[in-house]
Amino acid sequence: MDTTAPRTVVALGLEGSANKLGIGIVKHVYPSGISSDGELSPEYIELANVRDTYNPPAGEGFLPRDVAAHHRSTIIALVRQAFEEAKIGPQDLDCICYTKGPGMGAPLQSVALVARTLSQIWDVPLVGVNHCVGHIEMGRAITGAQNPVVLYVSG
Repeated sequence: MDTTAPRTVVALGLEGSANKLGIGIVKHVYPSGISSDGELSPEYIELANVRDTYNPPAGEGFLPRDVAAHHRSTIIALVRQAFEEAKIGPQDLDCICYTKGPGMGAPLQSVALVARTLSQIWDVPLVGVNHCVGHIEMGRAITGAQNPVVLYVSG
């Protein structure tokens, strides 16, 4: 395989580690191909970024079962909306990414189930993403920083 040939990768991302459910479609463009040393410097093109937030009744906080129910009832409509916004279909995907953790267990499981199901139905590779690393990599992608100093605080 010629790793210096230009390459494009389209990824569907599903994030549901807490009360916000996000579905994104990103095109990664590698103008010089993918190097053998594993160093990647793609151009990122956001094709879709849709989300919906579970808001509990006042004074109740986020109960994992309620957040998971929200995600289950909303995720398919959001995936459809993302495809419409991106003007592509499942046949255009190179991979499906989902938040593997850390986060709230029940919502993570709900989103992972959908990601695995879509991966099997559409015969598209599945990529589990660490939530914390995802935040860091998005920061790199947005800023263009090559070797940033990162302080990640959660909880």
